[in-house]
Amino acid sequence: MSAATTQAPRQTPHEVFADYLAANSLKITPQRRLILDVFLAEPGHVSSEELYAKIKRRDPAIGQATVYRTLKLLAECSLAEAVSFADGITRYEPHFGVEHHDHLICEACGRTIEIVDPVIERRQEELAARYGFTLARHKMDLYGLCADCRNNSRP
Repeated sequence: MSAATTQAPRQTPHEVFADYLAANSLKITPQRRLILDVFLAEPGHVSSEELYAKIKRRDPAIGQATVYRTLKLLAECSLAEAVSFADGITRYEPHFGVEHHDHLICEACGRTIEIVDPVIERRQEELAARYGFTLARHKMDLYGLCADCRNNSRP
């Protein structure tokens, strides 16, 4: 970006969500706001069921379907990203203001480690260029055994 280029003020996740809902003729309800707040406070990856359990402790009146639908809305407006690992459960991770990362996933215990490696990122761009691709996005998940599971499986 050149020095002459100006950026619009950065929106908060709450503003992004409110704008998205308004553009789609939906309302920002107290339930949706609470779900967004609890989701943003979550470290790592959370399933709709896990988030629902946390929401239920704060507001027992919010149903599981509301949590599920709101997570889908958060993904649609790029505040969340749906990820599926070896266990087949869809989880969501914050996507707003988060640096791109890839995942190491343990196939035994499900532990997930987020990794950022500039060498891998550069190599992916080189490969795309070699084949005439312009990258829009990518996802890399590496599966194996974490050190704990590997050590626990030894006789």
